[in-house]
Amino acid sequence: MSSESWPPQLKEWVAKCLGSITDANRPEVQAELKQVISEAFASNTLWTTDWAGVQLKSLMPKPPPVFNSLKRKSMESTTPHQSKKAKKALQKSAAASAAAMDFDDQAALSRRAERFQREHELEKMKSLRVTGGTNNNKANSHQAHFLPRSISSRTGSSYTSNEEPEGDPNVIDWDRYTIVGTSQEIFKDYLRLTSEPKPETIRPYPVLQKTLEELKALWKQKKSYAWVCNQFKSLRQDLTVQRIKNEFTVQVYEIHARMALECNDMVEYNQCQATLRTLYDLGIPGKVEEFTAYRILMLLHGRNRTELNLFVGQLTPRQRADKAVQHALDVQRAQAMGNYQRLCDLYMKAPNMGAYIMDHFIDRERVKGLMVMSRAYKKLSFTFLQTTFAFETTEEIKQFLADHQVNSYINPNVPDNEKMLDTKPMLPELTKIYEEKYRKVMIKGAI
Repeated sequence: MSSESWPPQLKEWVAKCLGSITDANRPEVQAELKQVISEAFASNTLWTTDWAGVQLKSLMPKPPPVFNSLKRKSMESTTPHQSKKAKKALQKSAAASAAAMDFDDQAALSRRAERFQREHELEKMKSLRVTGGTNNNKANSHQAHFLPRSISSRTGSSYTSNEEPEGDPNVIDWDRYTIVGTSQEIFKDYLRLTSEPKPETIRPYPVLQKTLEELKALWKQKKSYAWVCNQFKSLRQDLTVQRIKNEFTVQVYEIHARMALECNDMVEYNQCQATLRTLYDLGIPGKVEEFTAYRILMLLHGRNRTELNLFVGQLTPRQRADKAVQHALDVQRAQAMGNYQRLCDLYMKAPNMGAYIMDHFIDRERVKGLMVMSRAYKKLSFTFLQTTFAFETTEEIKQFLADHQVNSYINPNVPDNEKMLDTKPMLPELTKIYEEKYRKVMIKGAI
């Protein structure tokens, strides 16, 4: 039963009922509201019912408490006789307190009535805006809410919300700032918003789709990442101010995240990853398993064991069956067990773009492995290190050792493939380097 097919009178009545909800009667009112609407829908009386005259029992005022007259008389008989002056003073005090209670009640009712009126006007404005008939409004109709979110669904989508807090004048009403853009420019530089966005500077949904296709084509032509990133940030901003959350939104963030990984831009990657988690939680389809694997690797990079254990424990059977997720879990297992040869082998076989994330912590794990080996062996050959730590050439391992100030060669004048490392002087230097370089993990951006 879609909210689009509801008569305007029903929408106004529902908005009024929801505005009367308090924390005390919320479950009772919502249950009765759903029951009444369902019964009217089943009996085909949605359009014939005079909704303005329908009264929910859960919203009817409760009768005031009635005091037992016999008890009051017995209390009067047990109290000593008071003077006329004392009785008059008592009566005046009671009248004043009753007037104060009435005044407070009237003030509360007035505030509530004002809130109902504001919500009623807001619903009318949204209905007029959505039914305006323009193509832009149709493209963006899945953001417009015809009813408060507690009982409505987003048009063209199955994503629903079951919680609706009471109106709070101190909370920003984002519906007021939701706009539909009119700009037809394909490309637009990103500028941080410092005021309310204007429709003429925002691109509507169809234009944003064209923008994404153009950016994908330019990226294949090796366009500068700085310019492409700026355009993607502008594209994401236009989606945000128009509250567009669908599969296209997910696609935009996924593509930008991959580009950021390829260009080692972890700030933008982490921002995209954080938004994608929110979009996936809403049930919007996307490459969930791929980015689940990336998140596991990022948590391994950050050595956030607590959050990693919680995240892995919440994986679904479908996610665990995915090859990329299985690879990330194998990396976690190899790291936990100190199996550095297996870890480096997984690094060389990482699916999708997992290797770009492992680039940030593979050297740290190699140093840890080298520290362990230096305690177990008196000398280590270049060939053994190249095989164990998955270096493609001897030049790579030579550069790795130089970057970590390891130069204790037993035979420095022989060819590289015949060189041997003396492990005894190597351990103190490696320990110092590890403490300085890898003890703290700096991760930019929000994950």
